[in-house]
Amino acid sequence: MTMKRRSVTIQDVAQAAGVSVSTVSRVLNAKVDVASDTQERILAVIDELGYTSNLAARSMRSRKKNLIGLVVPDIGFPYSIEIMKGVNRAIAESTFDLLVYTTGDIHKNGTALHEQHYVSLLNNSITDGLIIVASAAADFITDAPIVSVDPHVVNPNYPSVQGTNYQGALDAMNYLLSLGHRRIGFICGRPEIGSAIRRLEGYQAALKNAGMDLDETLITLGDFSAKGGYKYATQLLTLDNPPTAIFAANDQSAIGVYQAADELGVQIPNELSVVGFDNISEAKYLGLTTVDQFLADMGHIAILMLIKLINNEPLEEQIHKMPTKLVERSSCQTLTGTV
Repeated sequence: MTMKRRSVTIQDVAQAAGVSVSTVSRVLNAKVDVASDTQERILAVIDELGYTSNLAARSMRSRKKNLIGLVVPDIGFPYSIEIMKGVNRAIAESTFDLLVYTTGDIHKNGTALHEQHYVSLLNNSITDGLIIVASAAADFITDAPIVSVDPHVVNPNYPSVQGTNYQGALDAMNYLLSLGHRRIGFICGRPEIGSAIRRLEGYQAALKNAGMDLDETLITLGDFSAKGGYKYATQLLTLDNPPTAIFAANDQSAIGVYQAADELGVQIPNELSVVGFDNISEAKYLGLTTVDQFLADMGHIAILMLIKLINNEPLEEQIHKMPTKLVERSSCQTLTGTV
């Protein structure tokens, strides 16, 4: 009968090296507060015993794993999919592999505390660096680099790639105003997110620049979901004096506007013009006029920035601003009776 060899444990390494388990753990996680001779002794024991139970141990000699982590709240969300397209392209062009970490639900564990836990779990123990999509935390304690795509906070204490949300919203509103629309509804995004705040500010600024008073009844809550878009579009379209156009804070919300309009028998664009934000794939097939913030390019640029940091190369800028562009399709038309 062949005896199965017992796997080497971290306790075995600690005993053979004459140190505590916590000291071995700190070396595996590339902490800098362990004496160099102790580190070398522990690494030698790891090699001798063949301790390879995790990625950290296998990569200790080189200190580099050639592995980048992507923390994304929901890989099934169209917004996330677009970003991942650019991330995948950059990974294919590099020598790095990609590890994707997700909770599977954008509302499940999207807090700063959870993100800090993910970073502690992955960065520099398993990955050389992390991309965090729509990060909520303003800061992280980590020895390895982090780059965020579209962070919730406007000025985080780490490099990021951000869209020009205010200008994009301003362009969308100016377009609707140029078509003669004066009652323009706005479905907000999640109120704790910086990009949503900037889009609301762009909406408000466009009306002010046009010499128009702000009608609070035309501004609703929102959560960047189609379900939310449907709910709040229904609220707007059943007003005594409904809007002739709706600007939704993202394309998912705009899809909800389509659903509400269809249910209420409101024709797009004949009776209602609609504009979204993001330019996800579905927007093209709907004929949705939207603001493109080039999400795939944002993901691609974030990876390039992270690789520079991993290789100890300086970044030209801490915040890369991605210019937005209005994409005109068939969901809008000139308001009848206007010039």
